[in-house]
Amino acid sequence: MMDAGEFRVGDVLSVACPFTPTRVVRGVTWGWISVRWPWWDIDTDSDFVHWNGDVALGVHTGGRADPEAEAELFHTDPPPEQLKAGDICRIGVPPTVVHVTSVDHHDPPLETGWLPRPHMTVTVLPRGLSYREFPDGSHLDGTGYSIQPGDGIPFTFELLMRPYAFLHRGDEVADAAGRAWRFDGPWDWTAFDGEPPGAGPEWPLVLLTRAGTPCSAKDAEAVGAGTATGSHQETVRNWMSLTEASPTP
Repeated sequence: MMDAGEFRVGDVLSVACPFTPTRVVRGVTWGWISVRWPWWDIDTDSDFVHWNGDVALGVHTGGRADPEAEAELFHTDPPPEQLKAGDICRIGVPPTVVHVTSVDHHDPPLETGWLPRPHMTVTVLPRGLSYREFPDGSHLDGTGYSIQPGDGIPFTFELLMRPYAFLHRGDEVADAAGRAWRFDGPWDWTAFDGEPPGAGPEWPLVLLTRAGTPCSAKDAEAVGAGTATGSHQETVRNWMSLTEASPTP
């Protein structure tokens, strides 16, 4: 299993949470069902957020009418349409393939209204959903589902794929075509020649700097070995086959 403190944009994960008994507070209304949350405590010291102990879960419909509900990871057992206020059910996350769209760290921990206060937010999208943002701020398929590792929910994570695992954010590399690049994520490459990235860097890659300083022989060897075969395009195709999503906004 994956260390809950290590996530990167582009990671493909299998996430799960054991099904746990709880009580329905409100039956399905406008595509949501409300339950008493079994894992958090109310933060009585919160000055800004006052939480009542309930959480609304998006109801899976198989459509795209409500992107936020469609990105919902938690399921109820029995299904939501069979539940009404006062019923006892179980909620959890069956093993679900997701990909990470953002990772945010909180120092001090985020004040949410519940305890424990989270130190990190990892935003993910389930298989089949892609992140899209338009100039007016609207989104197609939503921005993703927020997971806050360490907040008391017993998530488990299995890393299925980490594109460019051998590179660090900010690394500078030279590719086989003689172009120099800065790596800020698997789908975030900047070519120093100012030209459009096109199809991306041409493998194999040579690591030039890491953290702004000349790289070590060990790091350079890892990057060379990681790109000795295959291509950027093949990496994208493999990622898309796992996620059924587009890698870029």
